[in-house]
Amino acid sequence: VQLQASGGGLVQAGGSLRLSCAASGFNFNKYIMGWYRQVPGNQRELVASVASSGRTGYADFVKGRFTISRDNAKDTVDLQMTSLTPEDTAVYYCNAKPFAHFTGIWGQGTLVTVSS
Repeated sequence: VQLQASGGGLVQAGGSLRLSCAASGFNFNKYIMGWYRQVPGNQRELVASVASSGRTGYADFVKGRFTISRDNAKDTVDLQMTSLTPEDTAVYYCNAKPFAHFTGIWGQGTLVTVSS
């Protein structure tokens, strides 16, 4: 069971990045996929999620700027991030869970740094 996140990096404020998470070892189609982020010293917080049905949910602080999408044929989930601000700087983690109240599976994280 593995989640491999990629796509992080350094970007200027106002710029865009696309994160991708490749899943393997479980029935991807049936899992809720999500992106979380964590700043050192803070709790990990949900950024966006997409259910097996395709229904999406977003944290208020990214609505209108980030878009989550999944490809069930490729077992991948992406996070398109636009209009980035320094406050978006964090390690971003991919998560997979069979039910909403489960902790689920975590990827290794990818660092996003937004410079002002």
